[in-house]
Amino acid sequence: MAAMLPHDAVEGPQPDPTLKGRQKQRPGRGTWCFPGRMNRLCDMEPRVMDDEMLKLAVGEQGPRDEAGQLAKQEGILFKDVLSLQLDFQNILRIDSLWQFENLRKLQLDNNIIRKIEGLESLTRLVWLDLSFNNIEAIEGLDTLVNLEDLSLFNNRISKIDSLDALVKLQVLSLGNNHISNMTDIIYLRRFKDLRTLSLSGNPVAEAEDYRTFICAYLPDLVYLDFRRIDDHMKELAEMKHQYSIDELKHRENLTQARLEDEQARQEELEGHKAAFVEHLNGPFLFDSMYAEDVEGSQLSHLPGVGELPLTYKDKFVIICLNIFEYGLKQQEKRKAELDTFMGCVQEAVWEKQEQGKHKITKFEEKHLLSLSSIRDESEPTNFEIKMAEHGEDITKLLNVLMTLEMQLVEQLEETINMFERNIIELVGLFVENVQSLMAQCRDLENHHHEKLLEIAISTLEKIVKGELDEDLPDAVRPLFVDKDTIVNAVGASHDVHLLKIDNWEDELVTRVNSWCAHLVDKIHKDEIRRNRRRVKEIDQYVDHVRSELDSLECNDLLDQG
Repeated sequence: MAAMLPHDAVEGPQPDPTLKGRQKQRPGRGTWCFPGRMNRLCDMEPRVMDDEMLKLAVGEQGPRDEAGQLAKQEGILFKDVLSLQLDFQNILRIDSLWQFENLRKLQLDNNIIRKIEGLESLTRLVWLDLSFNNIEAIEGLDTLVNLEDLSLFNNRISKIDSLDALVKLQVLSLGNNHISNMTDIIYLRRFKDLRTLSLSGNPVAEAEDYRTFICAYLPDLVYLDFRRIDDHMKELAEMKHQYSIDELKHRENLTQARLEDEQARQEELEGHKAAFVEHLNGPFLFDSMYAEDVEGSQLSHLPGVGELPLTYKDKFVIICLNIFEYGLKQQEKRKAELDTFMGCVQEAVWEKQEQGKHKITKFEEKHLLSLSSIRDESEPTNFEIKMAEHGEDITKLLNVLMTLEMQLVEQLEETINMFERNIIELVGLFVENVQSLMAQCRDLENHHHEKLLEIAISTLEKIVKGELDEDLPDAVRPLFVDKDTIVNAVGASHDVHLLKIDNWEDELVTRVNSWCAHLVDKIHKDEIRRNRRRVKEIDQYVDHVRSELDSLECNDLLDQG
């Protein structure tokens, strides 16, 4: 990141701390201005990044010592590169950077890049220089959550936006662009760590109120356009824009409160989803049954229906609430079971690790003494005996460590099997009780259907006999052509409701069973990976101590020769 100037720096025009040491001015777009190497670049064709360019750049930036030359010969892994310099390469398009997953600093200034792209995998990037290019819009930075220093100096950008993901941004250079709207400055208030900003050379910087506006709306800013912001300027800006700032803060507080409420609701919903009972704490399921039920909406206007739909809804919602509350309680039980299991696993692993460390510590004490004794032994026969004895000690250590690991494997296998039985039992009980409660919903629907059909047929009979005391609403009149029509309409409404209930139940059961199967499968695979890692660690350690012993034998042979 560009170095910040000290707080007691001398006032007045100074080199912009956001640009120092990286901007190489050129007189116009695409016109190189340096002799020598720059003249050669004038004749270069526009280029797209490829492996050849990247290998060359990494090789040129590597150390010049013997280790650097060896690395250059053997090849350098892109994932190990922390800094990459690609300035003055006539690059037209950014590409092929996906392997630089640990890159911290990227220099792409003085190229002919038109679009910010191809940076998605550089999530550890801290410093990015795209100055002196042909970029027209800020984009393609959504994954750069660790970026602290960004230079887009001398491009063709007209709007400040699309920087939301850069929550750690401290230095932003946007000088010599086409930014003309002062309200773009307000967008930068969201970056709480922003301390250095450069906007000189933009139309917005020509505004009479430019400096006071920025100082007022970005009160935490320390440097603006080559200069430190003094206390007098801050006081002047605050007085001049106090009313507008107060209004803005009020709006920001309201917006923040809404965001926090929405976040709280979202977190609550995620908790309900984890319990597989989201939206069951209200009339959502009931309302969804009627949302696609045209006939049901029409039939609710039948004479004699009265409070029947409301009574049905109240009872239906009570059952949904019972499912919801039961689901949350069962989720707590599943969570407690999982926490207990994880605690048992961690305790068992820790215990065996401590036993292994104790064995290794005792071995290493003897190992150092044995190596010293073997190294000092001048009698060939005794040398061979001591070598063989210590070789046996190493084998014994290997057997002890492997035995501890096998004991742990057996212990964890038993623990995992017990957890699997318990979690499957909990899920099975949850499914069984939910299905029982959903069956109550179906019973309510069947009862409502019977009542509604009874009212509909009775209404039809009254119409036929001319005994209907009130006029039929226009919404239901087309249904009373004959008995078949009204029976089909009531049946169609009933089918829609049952299908919605069945689908909801099927989805819930499928999700909870899938969660259970995935969890158990992950636990088994995690244990397999843990065991393989531990065996590999043991083998590597034993190989290391054996190599130390073998080196003594090699030295002895050399001495004899």
